Amino acid sequence: MLNNTTPAAPKYDVKINSIRPEGSCKATASVNVYGDFAVRGIKIMEGSKGLFISMPSYRAGNGEYKDICFPCTKEAKAEFDKAVLGAYQQVLTQGQTAAQKQESPVQQQEQGQPVMGGM
Repeated sequence: MLNNTTPAAPKYDVKINSIRPEGSCKATASVNVYGDFAVRGIKIMEGSKGLFISMPSYRAGNGEYKDICFPCTKEAKAEFDKAVLGAYQQVLTQGQTAAQKQESPVQQQEQGQPVMGGM
């Protein structure tokens, strides 16, 4: 008999490995599923319709690319993609916040941002 209890760990633990502002591949990611199964080599791609997730794949004998691993249902794919894209957006937001904190007060004033000073 299977035990259908929900594990304490989050379903998807996403790590954005590298961000590439240039080109169609915007980032690479790794995902641990329930802390039991890891997927490496996920790519966040920019297409004509926006960002999408590209799973690790291999080239089949006919020249087509086939995914090595993938969500099995439409709902699972939507949930997986949402988790990866959410982590990517979060990293981008954190990067922008860090960059703004590193700007000098003069740069902030030139951009019309309030400058917090202290004595």
